[in-house]
Amino acid sequence: MTPEHSSPGAALTVALAMAAGMGAQVVARHLRLPGIVLLLAAGVALGPDVAALVDPGSLGSGLHVIVGFAVAVILFEGGMNLNWKRLLHEAGVIQRLVTIGALVTAAGGAVTAKLVMGWNWSMAVAFGTLVVVTGPTVVTPLLRRIRVRHRVATVLEAEGVLIDAIGAVLAVVTLQVMLIGPGMATIAEGVGALVGRLGTGLVLGATAGLVMAFLLRFRKVVPDGLENVFTLSFVLVLFQASNAWMPESGIMAVTAAGMVVGNMKTRAGRELMEFKEQLTVMLIGMLFVLLAADVRIDSIRALGWPGAITVAVLMLVVRPLNVVASTAGSTMATADRLFLCWLAPRGVVAAAIASLFSQSLSAAGIEGGDALRALVFLVIASTVLIQGLTGSLVARLLGVKRPAHHGYAILGANDLGRALGRELAAAGESVMFIDSNPAACQAAEEEGFRVVFGNVIEERTSQRAQLDDRAACIAVTPNEGINLMWVRSAVERFDIERAYLACRRDRTTVTPALVEQADASILFGQPRDLELWSLRFGRGDVVIESWVRGKAQEESVNSGFPENLLLPLLVRRKQRVRPFDSRRPPGPKDSLVLGLHADQHGRAVEWLTDNGYEQVPE
Repeated sequence: MTPEHSSPGAALTVALAMAAGMGAQVVARHLRLPGIVLLLAAGVALGPDVAALVDPGSLGSGLHVIVGFAVAVILFEGGMNLNWKRLLHEAGVIQRLVTIGALVTAAGGAVTAKLVMGWNWSMAVAFGTLVVVTGPTVVTPLLRRIRVRHRVATVLEAEGVLIDAIGAVLAVVTLQVMLIGPGMATIAEGVGALVGRLGTGLVLGATAGLVMAFLLRFRKVVPDGLENVFTLSFVLVLFQASNAWMPESGIMAVTAAGMVVGNMKTRAGRELMEFKEQLTVMLIGMLFVLLAADVRIDSIRALGWPGAITVAVLMLVVRPLNVVASTAGSTMATADRLFLCWLAPRGVVAAAIASLFSQSLSAAGIEGGDALRALVFLVIASTVLIQGLTGSLVARLLGVKRPAHHGYAILGANDLGRALGRELAAAGESVMFIDSNPAACQAAEEEGFRVVFGNVIEERTSQRAQLDDRAACIAVTPNEGINLMWVRSAVERFDIERAYLACRRDRTTVTPALVEQADASILFGQPRDLELWSLRFGRGDVVIESWVRGKAQEESVNSGFPENLLLPLLVRRKQRVRPFDSRRPPGPKDSLVLGLHADQHGRAVEWLTDNGYEQVPE
């Protein structure tokens, strides 16, 4: 592009919006605030009304293109995160939320705008359709912080993803009816267009998702390292091709494609999901800054008290009516329904479609577009701020929060893993095993442990294990590569607080540096002969004893234990225990739970005594 054809204002606007979006989300993460609140504030602060550094108007029609592409990626990623099995359990409630509930919200929003704001019916109906959507861009981050029961989280996440596609198409069809002019024939055409666009998007998206998932299975088709960019380009093409085939059907298409790809086994499933999550975070930040900068402060002020009352009615009257109608006849508990009534924040799709409404109405010479967009942004900011800050408290009062991170997930139900699990369980810790070996799983179940049978490389195994409920994970399989991959995933994706990785003494594939990069610790203090000790535990050739360092013994005990004599298992402080690891040396008052080789028990005791240890009486 030559200089005379470039737009420095447009380029600077996009760059600043992207940087400000990421900066706002970083600050929000540190302050533990909903990111959208700071994003909206950053957009207003950088927009024409304040600093005048970000000018969405300089993008012209390019703003609509940028918003479209970003929304496509966001909804594709949201679809990937929906698990079919969980959806089927709550299919009835979810289906009614995105159909009957959507109609209740649209009607309630329209009546509220008519009565409170005093708008004409066309503008009121437009507002009602715009506030139908909730959106994964705000719901999912809030649920990660609040940690409600899985059933409630599944319903809210599914509603957020699916209602975005349905609500966006409904709003666009409503806009077209407004521009053409109301009438029975026009309304009938609008209903036909709504069904046609959703159906077209669903069919095209499902087909494209199957093709993508199939191609991603073969290295000869999509080489290593190109899976992410291949999928990204495919999603963007699908979005625009679907829109070209049937206008505004692309949103439904990418959502359906994401659901198909996310629920099919592909060679790059985890890497693809991580890439899409990071890209989505960047795009959400950029979009909210751009769209917030496009809203005039005077337009929001002009709404006055009627605007605040409209938001309150949506939150306290319309949303509860939506949930009552959608959950009628279901087995959902009352507390779960009450929480659904409270949490319904609006997100980026509502903001994007509101901006489209404002531009289209202004271009057609119809007044009220700016006020409509301002009211939608007030709804977005209010619902995210109020519900985001109070969601955890409401969940706690209703009793729908999942227990705080607790217990251990152990990968590897072999003899060594079960021995470690027994000692943790004896100390009162909750222990759960994951393994793909049927015999090992059966042995753990016979000892009374909860067991998840499956391959941890598959995403569904980690989901079944519900790792996000665990405080710590331990990997003790003989395969160091699998151990490293699993603990890294547990830390990054499931926010596991502590991770321990068993390393084999005779292998050097997983170095201490790699373990540190994964934010994990080396189990047993250093690499050990895992097969030897697993064999010993299996034969019953190990004696478990507790020892404490003597007052004169001040040297580090993270290493130096004779490999053939004893294995450090746990560190105990009063009534609490933790695995013996490479990061945190035991304190002076800590006792050690050790496995001593029974055949050489005398030599092990002699070594411990000579090195300043004293046995703790049982």
